[in-house]
Amino acid sequence: MVLPDNVGSSGKGLVIAAALIVITAGLKAAGEVAIPFLLAAFIATIAATPMYWLERRGAPGWLAITLVISAIFVILVGVGALVVQSANAFTAKLPFYQERLTEMSASAVAWLEPLGVQLSGDLLLENFNPGTAFTLAGNALAGLGGALSNSFLILLTVIFILAEASSFPRKLRGVLRHPDESMPYFARFAENMNRYMAIKTTISIVTGLIVTLFLSVLGVDFPILWGILAFLLNFVPTIGSIIAAVPAVLLALVELGPLSALLAALGYVLLNIGLGNFVEPRFMGRGLGLSTLVVFLSLVVWGWVFGPVGMLLSVPLTMTAKIALEANPSTQWLAHLLAPAQPADGPKPASAEP
Repeated sequence: MVLPDNVGSSGKGLVIAAALIVITAGLKAAGEVAIPFLLAAFIATIAATPMYWLERRGAPGWLAITLVISAIFVILVGVGALVVQSANAFTAKLPFYQERLTEMSASAVAWLEPLGVQLSGDLLLENFNPGTAFTLAGNALAGLGGALSNSFLILLTVIFILAEASSFPRKLRGVLRHPDESMPYFARFAENMNRYMAIKTTISIVTGLIVTLFLSVLGVDFPILWGILAFLLNFVPTIGSIIAAVPAVLLALVELGPLSALLAALGYVLLNIGLGNFVEPRFMGRGLGLSTLVVFLSLVVWGWVFGPVGMLLSVPLTMTAKIALEANPSTQWLAHLLAPAQPADGPKPASAEP
């Protein structure tokens, strides 16, 4: 979009803001079409790493794509079936869980009254109903299962994206005005994006497996469901781990009592500290991170635009924008604003070129 020279900086800012609002509203209106393609792009970015690995080992391009797509198909069908089946079973028992939580809340209010703490049970449930966490978790998983049910369109789009991936740099070089200057930025963007997705996906898989095994040992219902939820929400730093833990801990409280709920919460905390604060930064580095405020805002915005799927893809989408901004020296300052806070003696952002 080219604006006239007589438009001031404030006018250009208003035009850009208005354009972003119109684009966001259009994406929200086209959500049914956009969501499968976003999922396809997300899956294709993850699948590009093993495909390139197979090609570097001497596998023909068609064989590498066939093997990767076959694996994706099995995973999509398996995960989609598990999500739909577990979510339906969980939804069927949801009224029982919510009733038990209501009874336990009333008992807690009655226990606090002799201690001089006066609370209205109805007012407490009206403003802070713990059963809402169950409903939100069920809706999120049901929305994901509905999106994954359109697996044929998603797989077809992934196949076309992977087939075009090898020829994209050549096409890009042909349309750029200064390819020798611009191509290194795109190469840096692709390298950082593949690295981020590979590391984040691996850590998310480990997180989901540990949560599933841990909750199975405790005896909590639907451990596979909470493992899948932990895997998906691990793509949302800090906030995602908390959201994934709440319904599982509440379910442990309803089913097994306070001690099991405390153990479940402790397990989530230790897992989040171990993987989120030590393992992930060691492999990913602080350069591939987002500030907590940006994570929260992206969760709200993309969740409003695309619903539960938008919440799950909010950080990958924002990370894509951040990596694209930091690939170009003239926009590195914007990427620095999205990054987490650096220590006082930490590295300084690269200065933008004039």
